[in-house]
Amino acid sequence: MKFKYTNKLFSKKPYVNNTNEFFIKAMRENAIFQYENCSDYQRICDKASFNPYEIKNDKDIENLPIIPTAYLKTHQMISKNRALITATSSGTSGKKSVIKFDFPSLWRGLKMVIKVCQFHKLLSIKRTNYILFSYKPHKANNTAITKTATGSTLFAPSESKTYALTFVKGEYKLDLNKLKEKLIVLSKKKKRIRTIGFPAYTYFLLRMMKEEGIFLKFRKGSKVTIGGGWKQFYADEVNKEDFYKLVKEVLDIDECNIVEYFSAVEHPVLYTDCPNHHFHVPVYSKVIIRNPHDFKPVKNGEIGLLNLLTPMLANVPILSIMTDDLAILHEECTCGIKRPWVEIIGRVGLTDIKTCAAGAEELLKGENK
Repeated sequence: MKFKYTNKLFSKKPYVNNTNEFFIKAMRENAIFQYENCSDYQRICDKASFNPYEIKNDKDIENLPIIPTAYLKTHQMISKNRALITATSSGTSGKKSVIKFDFPSLWRGLKMVIKVCQFHKLLSIKRTNYILFSYKPHKANNTAITKTATGSTLFAPSESKTYALTFVKGEYKLDLNKLKEKLIVLSKKKKRIRTIGFPAYTYFLLRMMKEEGIFLKFRKGSKVTIGGGWKQFYADEVNKEDFYKLVKEVLDIDECNIVEYFSAVEHPVLYTDCPNHHFHVPVYSKVIIRNPHDFKPVKNGEIGLLNLLTPMLANVPILSIMTDDLAILHEECTCGIKRPWVEIIGRVGLTDIKTCAAGAEELLKGENK
């Protein structure tokens, strides 16, 4: 099956407003493909009395069967076996989602990343020294965060790459002192510097440098980019204003050059914050905030569970994913982007929440024995 409307959708600029028809048609063709090629997804649809062939409008998109990320961490659903890349979630809970990408899906993703980064002026021809607060690639590591962090070094030609986490004797070791010394050396050179990766490690290093009285001046055009969340360091999380202030203090980088990303292996759409640090929803996806009790959509401005939708991927039926994040969808922003933006409030345990796709586990029990 050719993903005609999906390909058209991913050829659009990220924040235009005349693409809803393409989005609905793209979701329909992807849902039909998943239904016809993934028996697990077909059973989930049938259990929910949902017919993908009848998708016609926004209401039908809202009614797509929701797959929780927690379900994907225990059940691998495959619609198309041929894949160029396999990516996993970080597995901080001990379980990992496994997502596969065929070439057309990767091509759509590449076009999306280029268009989003062009819009946010993240692409450059100037050679750049990279400090990555992430994992150094290793054959034992298939996590999406590792692939995306390293992939981000393609936004500007790489002069050097230094990783916070390196693979030593079968496990990753964190060496913030190495990064500190490297930053001091690089700050004296003429090339721009970009940091990439986990905000927690970025914060820990900058706090250590401040405590040691180390204050640098990065070359104009340098950037601090963060993504991946605080994960197991949620207790140490600081508010954004304090984080921006620390970056300015220690590295002399203004807030306008601090960029945050949001994405998930189960929803590989790139959300990049605007000058107001809001995650506007690009045309390649849709965000629905749902009441945690009945899973009905709530009004904009109200808090609920974050439901992410995209027709991007062929290999796995991730059209409508329910995360374990609480969020709010907003309409207005003074930055000039005329698209809604999503505010991530924090994570919530889903142990006591029965999701719309919970019956899928019962359907699959017999096959997993």
